[in-house]
Amino acid sequence: MAKVAREMVEKAGINVDQLLQLLISNAAAELTTFYYYTILRANLIGLEGEGIKEIAETARIEDRNHFEALVPRIYELGGKLPDDMKAFHDISACPPARLPEDPTDVKAILKVLVEAERCAVRGYTHICNMTAGKDHRTYALAQAILQEEIEHESWFSEFLGEGPSGHFMRRGETSPFVRPFMPSV
Repeated sequence: MAKVAREMVEKAGINVDQLLQLLISNAAAELTTFYYYTILRANLIGLEGEGIKEIAETARIEDRNHFEALVPRIYELGGKLPDDMKAFHDISACPPARLPEDPTDVKAILKVLVEAERCAVRGYTHICNMTAGKDHRTYALAQAILQEEIEHESWFSEFLGEGPSGHFMRRGETSPFVRPFMPSV
């Protein structure tokens, strides 16, 4: 644990235990979303589904990257991940992005995808609001993840016909905002 990091965050007026709870539950959401998106992506088949599959794959990989980027900050602040994967799943900040009842309904899959992204946008906006001007490292990390989650939401919402977003799918590069926070890159 980076003792001075935790001390500075506490001195800035943030309840570190509450922040850790948010970071851990959002890390759980990222990892479980990675898992559920694997299943959703596998079911995006046919003419309609194939056009969405690459975008779902980018969002899936970036959610895994978000998990990887969150873990060091959790431990820096004195937190830790649960020892039990089921317990970790169950504290997710967002509901499971489960395959809809009809796995051939591409629109229903898109609704699951967009709702998962909207939950993530709300969660990281909350963390940004909590840490702005007080915990610069956590704020920067949450803001970077938020940027990517907003793009994911816009990609899926466009396919649902909710209007243009101005965002374009990235080619060849994943997690451009989060990359600086990833320990393995």
